[in-house]
Amino acid sequence: MRKTDKKIDNQLRTALTDVCETALKEIDGFQWLTHLVNYANFPESLKVVCIFDSNENLALFLSKGSKKELTSLIQVKLHGMGVNLKNVVAHISYDTEENCEKQHNGKWANRLS
Repeated sequence: MRKTDKKIDNQLRTALTDVCETALKEIDGFQWLTHLVNYANFPESLKVVCIFDSNENLALFLSKGSKKELTSLIQVKLHGMGVNLKNVVAHISYDTEENCEKQHNGKWANRLS
């Protein structure tokens, strides 16, 4: 990883940690988030994965329309570090601890790869 990539990665972690802390307080079932990125194609390759505890809580979150608020928060934090995505929704996905446990024995590294 180049020095500039490390700098961007640190900024991403800081911005997304803020998102995570807010989401933990405000969204039932939200557990954590992570990001995946290929710096040779940044920011187009950026993917933010929001993890919930159960499929039930994720479905409830999506049915309430809370997705728009979380998407907006992520967009604001990324914009604050100079990352402007044309369609931020395309860069965000959702998953659950429940699905990872069932399909990958709880091994997130395997699931996200």
